[in-house]
Amino acid sequence: MRTCRNKRRRPNVQVKSFPKYRWSSKGIGSNPNQKGKPVSKLLEIDSLESGFDTEAGLVRAVDGVSFELEKGRTLGIVGESGCGKTVTAMSIVDLLPKPAGQVLNGNIRFMGRELRGAEPEVMYDVRGNDIGVIFQEPMAALNPVQRVGKQITESLLLHKEISKQEALIKAIDLLDAVGIPSPDMRISDYPHQLSGGMRQRVMIAIALCCDPDLLIADEPTTALDVTVQAQILDLMGKMQKDRGMATLLITHDLGVIAEQCDEVIVMYAGRIVERAPVKELFAKPKHAYTKGLLASIPRLSNERKSKLRTIPGQVASIQEFVSGCRFCQRMEREGDTLITRPAYEKVDSARFLENCPECT
Repeated sequence: MRTCRNKRRRPNVQVKSFPKYRWSSKGIGSNPNQKGKPVSKLLEIDSLESGFDTEAGLVRAVDGVSFELEKGRTLGIVGESGCGKTVTAMSIVDLLPKPAGQVLNGNIRFMGRELRGAEPEVMYDVRGNDIGVIFQEPMAALNPVQRVGKQITESLLLHKEISKQEALIKAIDLLDAVGIPSPDMRISDYPHQLSGGMRQRVMIAIALCCDPDLLIADEPTTALDVTVQAQILDLMGKMQKDRGMATLLITHDLGVIAEQCDEVIVMYAGRIVERAPVKELFAKPKHAYTKGLLASIPRLSNERKSKLRTIPGQVASIQEFVSGCRFCQRMEREGDTLITRPAYEKVDSARFLENCPECT
């Protein structure tokens, strides 16, 4: 039984509201498979559907998404804005805006344990100890009226049995590890006193402070200049290699995917249209949408003043999504008149495809 002295280590936290297992060395997520069976996949998503209640009714932003991620590997999710990348990630960690946002169907298994429908206390613990999240906009994600050191130590004190002084030392070490100069001084800064690149480094430090097994990075280089983008991506790669964790990287930048990922998922209108190892997908894309994305990348070999290639048409409104092929809906082809969704199936040893006859 814990003493009052241990409770005083967390002065602003209502300890009674937390289940006892939260004070384990790693949290319930570190050994989530209660039957003790070996787990081959770190993360397994099966037929995930997520949506939002709107004035026009329920809309599905993610429609039947399935994939797996093994420990130590990087899986990228790419697609244009609004395709469901972020909603997929936020569904995994139960961070959809409630009550409007909700996971409607499917399974989310982390290290063999089902997370869909888990109690809020369980998810609170998993997010802190086992899954770290880097949000898209650090200036919005960081508390503007709290010093960065406070925001790092807060996570440590909630999820680790350490003193305030130990948490402070750990926070300084983390800032040093993510490449912030003079970390013992910067730890007292407010977010607005840091550059965009430094704020993103702070976000990485917070996400990694409890040594998670999985890092979810949602557009981690958005609004950063090219040089800083490269530094942040190099840092993430180094931290992943040093810690042996898996990464789910969300981006619209195919160049980032090519450099950072082992495997890539291409999403369109809430669905996965193609999934393959990075080298195979870039060498031989199968789906028409994937081909269009790759063709739209500017290349040095292009003739001077040549027009950039684009994908014709535009994504339909989410309220107007068809049951059939949604890329055919954009291209005004016959596939959008199908009553059922094209089969999403494995077409070779490592590639999965939404097998629309018009698009493959």
